[in-house]
Amino acid sequence: MVNISEWIIEKVGLWLLKEAPPKRGYLCDFDHICKELKRGDVLLIEGRSRASGIIKQVTQSPWSHATLYIGRIDDIKDPTYRRIVERQSKYTPETQLLIESEIGLGTIIAAVDKYRYDHIRILRPHGIIPDSIPKVIHYAISRIGRSYDIRHILDLLRFMFPWGLFPRHWRSSLFQHNALQPTRDICSTMIANAFHSVNFPIIPLIRRNDAKEIELIERNPNLFTPSDFDYSPFFDVIKYPILPTDAQGEYKNLNWRIDINDIGDRYLE
Repeated sequence: MVNISEWIIEKVGLWLLKEAPPKRGYLCDFDHICKELKRGDVLLIEGRSRASGIIKQVTQSPWSHATLYIGRIDDIKDPTYRRIVERQSKYTPETQLLIESEIGLGTIIAAVDKYRYDHIRILRPHGIIPDSIPKVIHYAISRIGRSYDIRHILDLLRFMFPWGLFPRHWRSSLFQHNALQPTRDICSTMIANAFHSVNFPIIPLIRRNDAKEIELIERNPNLFTPSDFDYSPFFDVIKYPILPTDAQGEYKNLNWRIDINDIGDRYLE
């Protein structure tokens, strides 16, 4: 017998996840990005679905999704975690892999190529100890198979309708963590917990204690959004432009032309 609530949630999830086609190109070479990725990098995705649009609106950020790059299967040296990836992965040993928590699918392994046509930003944890990177990845691997927080889908859906249509107690519970559902993840929470497992900061609260010493207060990982990794001073933004402009003055040799469909007053003065 079909569970009506599960059926509704599934249909709502599919509706929220329906993607629009790419609207514009970005000055970024996807193949170059794939060559430069390092294990432990966080990939931020702009996203093209209805759910992505809501998240970007709520967080006032262009980023709606976060994933963790784990490298290839052969990069995972610990046999226990490698077997988990091999069992869960349908990809070849050459495939570059990431771990993400996605609406309707939960925490899964996916290929980086999944986001070939999306706007991507690479964030690299600055100064992280090399030995900590496998631990971060192992934590994320241990979350594979956990369900996505279905309540998050309903929370997103509420933003599509006027507040007056919902009871007041529904509004006040928006984005609250349910302590009775500890096995559910959302994308940024899973990654935040992975870095917190090695005490690597993202955006901690900073204050002075009674001894006038600066101390860091760990924020609740359930409150993190993808944009927090972008704002974090502990992550470097890695950019790989499609045009080579590394050498001094090389920008002088770029092949510029005027787009006749975009002529403004500055060309008519």
